[in-house]
Amino acid sequence: MALPSSLLPTKIQNESQRPPSMYRGRFAPSPSGLLHFGSLITALASFLDAKHQQGIWLVRLEDIDPPREQAGASSAILKTLETFGLHWDESVLYQSEQSPVYEDVLAYLTEQNLSYYCQCTRAEIKAVGGTYQGHCRDLHHRNNNCATRLINGTATVNYSDLIQGQVYCDQDLAQEDFTLVRKDGLYAYQLAVVVDDIFQNITHVIRGCDLIQPTARQMSFYQILNRPSPQFGHVPLAVTEEGYKLSKQNNAPVIDIKNPQPALIAALQFLGQQPPSLLTNCSVSEIINWAIKNWSIDKIPKMQEIIPCH
Repeated sequence: MALPSSLLPTKIQNESQRPPSMYRGRFAPSPSGLLHFGSLITALASFLDAKHQQGIWLVRLEDIDPPREQAGASSAILKTLETFGLHWDESVLYQSEQSPVYEDVLAYLTEQNLSYYCQCTRAEIKAVGGTYQGHCRDLHHRNNNCATRLINGTATVNYSDLIQGQVYCDQDLAQEDFTLVRKDGLYAYQLAVVVDDIFQNITHVIRGCDLIQPTARQMSFYQILNRPSPQFGHVPLAVTEEGYKLSKQNNAPVIDIKNPQPALIAALQFLGQQPPSLLTNCSVSEIINWAIKNWSIDKIPKMQEIIPCH
């Protein structure tokens, strides 16, 4: 069985209306809540890196976990991005509409004997050290209250990050047969993010350092699917005074869409871009235009430590 045609090189959306570009970046928030300052940092960094290189910037909504989604969050996220001058170049992709593509890939993996069903619980995995040991790989379970796992036979354990330099990953986590479909039938993040990045011809991924270790798994998945991996760059995380990552789970305050300029300036400062004081009295479009022209990925601070994935 050949690789699904949906993952082969395809014509870029609205190609006739877009200038040629080798760079295709994206921002992929989850509608589990509204955007906070940490989200803005990631969105701004990915947008500026794309636009500084005359690239295409896309928005993808990771709406494949309905129990965690907040009503109205998807439209609010898009409105916030527009208010902050972060305008996407093609139609927004909703992961909830990608099921046929995911199923094609899952069928391909089954046909190639690259996946299997797993009955192990989180408690059982925790009891053996917290890393899945491949217990069900050769047990040939039927799909009855099972997760689907990838046979991760080409594990990536280190890679070169555009911002952080050489990254060395936890070997046990990098080599783990990770989940593609959860026991509840929902598609797992590792499946959806890789398949959609291939589907959208993404060449560059700029995102937060909380994903620096899971990137190793994703790069392995690209190899298994025989598709080129994007270039990855991870920006440091904004944290609270107590050292906790700003996140929706930690009830990080929502950014103010009625007065976006101060947050934009603060995000540029966080990213090491040194915006001049005169920008504080400028419009959003003027701030964004200055930031595109003066963007330097080399000025982004390095993180102090690698954050493990869970």
